[in-house]
Amino acid sequence: MKINGLKFGVIGGGIGGIAAALALQQRGAQVTVFEQAAELTEVGAGLQISENGMVVLRALNVVGDTPEAGLRSYGTVLRDYRAGRSVSEIPAPAAGSTYYFHRADLLGLLHKAALREGVEFRLGAQVAQVHKHPSDAEIVLEDGTRFSADCVIAADGGRSQIRADLNGPEAPEFTHQVAWRATIPWARRDLKPCAVLTMGPGRHVVTYPLRDHTLMNIVAIEERSDWQEEGWNRRGDPEDLRARFSDFGGLVGEILEQVQEPNIWALFLRPVAQTWQNERIALLGDAAHPTLPFMAQGACLALEDACVLARAFDDQSGIQQALEMYESRRRSRAKKVVATAGANARNFHLRGPMRLAAQAALMAIGPRLSRKYEWIYSYDATA
Repeated sequence: MKINGLKFGVIGGGIGGIAAALALQQRGAQVTVFEQAAELTEVGAGLQISENGMVVLRALNVVGDTPEAGLRSYGTVLRDYRAGRSVSEIPAPAAGSTYYFHRADLLGLLHKAALREGVEFRLGAQVAQVHKHPSDAEIVLEDGTRFSADCVIAADGGRSQIRADLNGPEAPEFTHQVAWRATIPWARRDLKPCAVLTMGPGRHVVTYPLRDHTLMNIVAIEERSDWQEEGWNRRGDPEDLRARFSDFGGLVGEILEQVQEPNIWALFLRPVAQTWQNERIALLGDAAHPTLPFMAQGACLALEDACVLARAFDDQSGIQQALEMYESRRRSRAKKVVATAGANARNFHLRGPMRLAAQAALMAIGPRLSRKYEWIYSYDATA
């Protein structure tokens, strides 16, 4: 269908929300993004965007073939925790290069591209309710302001109220895992930068450089039951972080010594939503399929969603039909990627003889391991 002149409201000014707004605006829609924050800022942290996400960014004209804001990855190095002994190396995916982005930089690129296309942004806009009517949808803000749209896209995260409206209340499951995240200044350059995954009993740490090697991104995961607070922005105690990973040696030990301002949050598991849309309102990104961070696919899945959603309007004759096609095209892949990420958690945290046996296997098959996930990286939402 032609969406020239149709009004879309997008709730959430994150990566998925802005990508969806941009893709729809490029097709002639009039798109307004509603973001509750007073400004478009993100917690300082890194993202890995593999080829399945990069192909969308290129199709949206957000980046070129060699994005200046991203740092090309040459694969992943697996290390043991005690002294940083190398266990195995996983080459870069055959599908195409992964890039390391600072989240704020990628968000800035998307925002700039959306503004260039004419997307409107309403910041400090707290959405109270979204209603479906026979001929349109309506967004109601906390201050009473009402916005009528032909279609509303909810890209407002895993705790989305619109998700709850479509699917009913749910109790997320605590995974008994807690994540620490931080960036530190960095000055060492690597001609072939890689992500380093350092594995220990019940814990692992992932590090990779950002911003032309001037920052190092750190994500440390530990199994734990005494911390169950959801949310991304709570400050953690750097000394507590170091104490909990005190037996991690080698370079990762040096990196952890330099952390000053970590954030900490508990990892909760929510299922892929049973219902993604109701003919006028649709979920996108974490609102539809929150995922654990063990495949680095959260942002990539949201970018895929944005592209498939917009293309569904090209292929169908009405809004209802387009949203139904979007849901049907995305559900099975989202479930499979989310399940793969969940399974990886236990692989990183093995103990005792199982850990040693797994490391021996990784030494043998590590160079071929990326093939196992080529179905993720080779997916082209633009095709």
